[in-house]
Amino acid sequence: MMVADCITRDTVVAMNYTLTDTAGNILDASQGEPMEYLQGHQNIIPGLEKALEGLKIGDRKQVTVQPEDAYGRHNPELIFGLPLEQFGGQAPQSGMVVQLQSPEGAMMATIVKVENNEVTLDANHPLAGQVLNFDVEIISLRSASTEELNHGHPHGPNGHHH
Repeated sequence: MMVADCITRDTVVAMNYTLTDTAGNILDASQGEPMEYLQGHQNIIPGLEKALEGLKIGDRKQVTVQPEDAYGRHNPELIFGLPLEQFGGQAPQSGMVVQLQSPEGAMMATIVKVENNEVTLDANHPLAGQVLNFDVEIISLRSASTEELNHGHPHGPNGHHH
């Protein structure tokens, strides 16, 4: 595999990261298991992908990403109610994440509340509307294989199994 000099389109990037909110709460972290993504193929949020362009192995960077370049603004139109009977024999609870079928296909939604035979759901991404702070360290870079480019994401050391 060819090592890449810096992060450009079609580079497989392995990075350690910590994601925090504006209050400094850790929302996610690689925890010593570097995350891989394929630069330029929308594997990660646009604001982070753009900020990492040009970095080299060993570089560290702190990146603040606004909602518009992450998961979007919180959209009140994505909060809606469904009759409790649509959940069959299930007992929906606040905080549960459910998969629903819509005309556009499958969508995930979080149950906000269950009240008077109605279930209120929020189909916004859990991080919609939030400013995200990333602390990133670039661990390795390499040129993507033809198979990875065709699939639009990196594959592990022994290939990829769908």
